[in-house]
Amino acid sequence: MKKAIYLDNAATTKIDSEVLELMHSSMQENYGNPSSTHQFGRKAKSAVETARKNIAKHFNVTAPEIIFTAGGTEADNLILNNAVLNLGVQRIITSKIEHHAVLHTCEFLERTKNIILEFVNVDEFGSIDLLHLEVLLSDSESKTLVSLMYINNEIGTILPADEIVVLCKKYNTLFHSDTVQAIAHYHLDLQKIPIDFIAASAHKFHGPKGVGFAFFKKGFGVLPMFYGGDQERGARSSTENVHSILGMEKALSIAIANLDSDKNYIENLKFYFITELQKISEDIQFNGLSSDVEKSSYTILNVRFPVKNDMLLFSLDMAGIAVSGGSACQSGSNTGSHVLAEILKDAEADKTSVRFSFSKYTTKEEIDSTIIKLKELL
Repeated sequence: MKKAIYLDNAATTKIDSEVLELMHSSMQENYGNPSSTHQFGRKAKSAVETARKNIAKHFNVTAPEIIFTAGGTEADNLILNNAVLNLGVQRIITSKIEHHAVLHTCEFLERTKNIILEFVNVDEFGSIDLLHLEVLLSDSESKTLVSLMYINNEIGTILPADEIVVLCKKYNTLFHSDTVQAIAHYHLDLQKIPIDFIAASAHKFHGPKGVGFAFFKKGFGVLPMFYGGDQERGARSSTENVHSILGMEKALSIAIANLDSDKNYIENLKFYFITELQKISEDIQFNGLSSDVEKSSYTILNVRFPVKNDMLLFSLDMAGIAVSGGSACQSGSNTGSHVLAEILKDAEADKTSVRFSFSKYTTKEEIDSTIIKLKELL
């Protein structure tokens, strides 16, 4: 049996061996409850707070601004619910190509809390229409939150966050960004680009699943989504997931220390893959801006093949090649990609699109094997 090829890193990433080793050690030696006052509890609490401080330093923020969660979805929910229930937000502006962690939460708040929900236009590349956003921002006196993802998880389009920040400041608007696909892949200084809220998930940068964090800029109180103990300064009740938090911090530190070299390596692989795909057929197209290594994430490539082949994903899987037809969060549904449905014309949307996503563990040999298999299948 040939070695399996994993090209679905936007869905999740392989855990780093150093992270795994640290977590294994922590589970054996650092098992105290951080809320306990004895030495075992104090040791666990100290480890969690050290991890919080180290994570905060990477983004040039303070430790109390980091709240640990079970992942990006919980972080997005915590931020959006808090904005409405605690900070008095009456209107949310987002786009129709956001992750469902944002879209479904906004729709829920519209139904249950009577917020005004408006959508900024996006073009055929998945880029935000900044002129339309300014029109929306200038059109109401209601307290407003803008929620736009830093990097689209399906097509990789990068948000011009610095320009969004300027507009939000001009109109006294809060700004939340789902940064799940950007954290540890791009340098993000929250003093230089002062976003009010961000969400992160460890398993997107070679950390463990089931842990992430939300950033709340200093000065915003946090109303918890559920109640129990007083963990996370009252923001999130539940015994802290100590070993996963430590694993996340380790994964983040490794990723940021090697960010530039890893970026260069993966970028070259992506460019090579694009070149080899174009050799197969000039009719192969790329959705959004995903073929532009400057304007899209270097980890994501969304390819539109010139045929409709409902079995392509299955055939690749049977050949040991793991890819995605869209967001992994839609697995099991027949609704297709809401992102591609929004940006593609009907004739384009009728073709077969596949998301390939890469990591530091992806090799040129794996790319070559995938190209060979695609030639056979097409």
